[in-house]
Amino acid sequence: MISGLVQILLFQSLGELVSKFVLPTLPGPVIGLVLLIAWLALRKGINPELATVADAFSQYLGLLFVPAAVGVVLFLPQLKANALAIVSALVGSVILTIATSAVLVRFLSSKPTEVDQ
Repeated sequence: MISGLVQILLFQSLGELVSKFVLPTLPGPVIGLVLLIAWLALRKGINPELATVADAFSQYLGLLFVPAAVGVVLFLPQLKANALAIVSALVGSVILTIATSAVLVRFLSSKPTEVDQ
């Protein structure tokens, strides 16, 4: 279990270093996650220690929503004052996401594959 935790912390630290010195616009944990996924893809599998730690973390992911809920309650007056702008931004982003996904799926599905030829 310690080995799996060390692996996760190592890749997060590498991500933080890359974020600090190479790609300051991307968050370090995101870069670390991409590096970890790339490493696991190169190894073509996940070791049992890392799988154990990942399973243990995933059981408690719901706790990550507690700070967000506290923030919503803390800023409730500002949220009420700007409700129209917030709802408009949410609806607009959902529509743009769906439209972008549809265009991307149509573009990718129109490419002929080796099976089609």
